Amino acid sequence: MNYTPFTQQALNNLRNTDNLSWYIIPLLALLFYIYATEVQKKNWSAVFAGLAYWGMDWINEIINSLVLHFSEYAPIWGTPGKSAYTILIGLNVEIMFMFAISGIVWTKFLLDDKNAKILGINNRWFITISGSIFAVITEIILNSVDMLTWDYSWWNAKAPWLIVPFGYMTFFIVAFWVYDMKSTKQQAIATSTIWGIVFLSLIIFGNLGWL
Repeated sequence: MNYTPFTQQALNNLRNTDNLSWYIIPLLALLFYIYATEVQKKNWSAVFAGLAYWGMDWINEIINSLVLHFSEYAPIWGTPGKSAYTILIGLNVEIMFMFAISGIVWTKFLLDDKNAKILGINNRWFITISGSIFAVITEIILNSVDMLTWDYSWWNAKAPWLIVPFGYMTFFIVAFWVYDMKSTKQQAIATSTIWGIVFLSLIIFGNLGWL
């Protein structure tokens, strides 16, 4: 195995409980509050869109872990920095809470009319593109201080054209697709399917020791 220094550092932190911190608890409380508020308002579109967005990130993170396993070199992105808990090679608990909340946050920018335009662009696509670019800019900042690391020439600040569509746009596209579904039943089925893939992948690849 020829792991990069950042990868080895991230592996040393992987599922290590030494840095567990109490600030995880208020983050969990915040997550519960946000979803409980939307449930109380019966805003099921936002709830399922948020869960779909979060689930898509888990799928990306699992794929990222598999890249490390099969390459024996590096994940596409890594999180070697200090964290309360590193769940997967590119996913720590702080990032997890951020994505758990982000999907709901981004639905707040959507216009009621799904066909309405912003600056001449369909509002769903406008939020998808601008949100993805905002997220990548944030990643570039995190990368500059080695909190989020990239070891491949085709996935870094000099080559963001892959990060924008595959790192984030898929999350927005799926989340907004779920948001605009005609019935809560359809939203529940789509979201359950996403999370079924997540849990099945975690069980299978986790038991194989690939994560």
